[in-house]
Amino acid sequence: MKFLYFLFISIIFISCSSPEKESMKNAAYFMPAEYEEHEAVWLGWQDFPPYRQPFLDLASALMDFVPVKMIANDEASLKNLKSALVEKDLDTAKVEFFIMEDNRLWMRDHGATYLVNKNGEKAVLDFQWSAYAYYDFQLVKQKGDKAKAQEETDKELAKKTGIVDRLMAETADLPIIETDIIMEGGSIEVNGKGTLILCEKVTFQRNPGMNKAELETAFKKALGVSHIIWLPEGLADDPHFFSQIDGDLYGYGTGGHTDEFVRFIDDNTVFLAWVDEAEKDENVINRINYDRMSKNLAILEASTDQDGNPIKVIKVPIPDLSFQEVEVVEKMEGEYDLNVPLDMIGKSDKELKLGDKLKRVPASSYLNYLVTNGVVLLPSYTSETTSVEKEAKVKSLFQEAFPDRELIFLNAMKLNYFGGGIHCITQQEPKAKN
Repeated sequence: MKFLYFLFISIIFISCSSPEKESMKNAAYFMPAEYEEHEAVWLGWQDFPPYRQPFLDLASALMDFVPVKMIANDEASLKNLKSALVEKDLDTAKVEFFIMEDNRLWMRDHGATYLVNKNGEKAVLDFQWSAYAYYDFQLVKQKGDKAKAQEETDKELAKKTGIVDRLMAETADLPIIETDIIMEGGSIEVNGKGTLILCEKVTFQRNPGMNKAELETAFKKALGVSHIIWLPEGLADDPHFFSQIDGDLYGYGTGGHTDEFVRFIDDNTVFLAWVDEAEKDENVINRINYDRMSKNLAILEASTDQDGNPIKVIKVPIPDLSFQEVEVVEKMEGEYDLNVPLDMIGKSDKELKLGDKLKRVPASSYLNYLVTNGVVLLPSYTSETTSVEKEAKVKSLFQEAFPDRELIFLNAMKLNYFGGGIHCITQQEPKAKN
């Protein structure tokens, strides 16, 4: 009897640790950290003059370090893209081109979220797409008229932007993993070991009707994480669509994407956008950001990673406030017009009319950077109001964080004024390792 008992126990033990069981365990997909090796970086071309210079500068900087894939939304757009690259003296033979209808510049947000597993396989996670909670914006625009807001939202969502991630998967015949979560890639920050950072304001707005427990379960399943850190809000100069920040200060943004204010630089260290005590009363945006980031700091310092190790926080200065004096107009004129069409303005505590003067604030942040093979591409603000000394401090922090990578500073202000930055217009495709 004793022999049979031990034989039975041995069979159970062997079956639990069999190669088949181990293979199933290793086949689980997860999202790797951005600072791991990349197969390629994707860019999306959009025929809008303000986007041209930052797109081409970024493409030029990338092509010496990592294979680049570019998407245009039709044949005419592809022709314009290739002409622009040739004018920049860039070798189009180094680029893999694709056409996907209704693709946009903001590749990070609607593009594919790539997953890998320990078997060396890749997949694409298909997040649902709400065009940055466009309904909420329209509800304000339509003064609470739900039917009209839904009508306008349906028109926007009828575009094929929401299936670009699936089309990207099909270019390499990758499996597509479905999820009911609505989320843009700019608000997903992972360390690739099991920890995810989310912004509460964005996540709950994009997923109305879901509570925190439901969202945690869904995100853990979708991204292969086991631990989630929730931070309340992002930067003040990243409002939802074009809306009022305070007084006559208005900005255009996402409502709080994590890639503006918090980024993993290794498995348990994060960069956090920061306003020093001495600068917090210089202007109203600094005061708001100081309060928000102080709350985020307290949460992070009390948090751990998936293994119980404390989260280390490195504070990265926020660029000094800059803005453009603009006017409310009927429509934009010229190639780079920052004046604001009346129908583009959402939330405001006062009724605006044509001719009103506003201060347009860019969504500027040193944390809207891309780290890829051998290089970190990050924004420079010394051409605006930020001092050379402050940017030198930022450079030192990045050199310490990424000692084996070259740092390339780029002027991304034209992207900032339209609510994004370098990270927003890129999407890395990880290299799956067996």
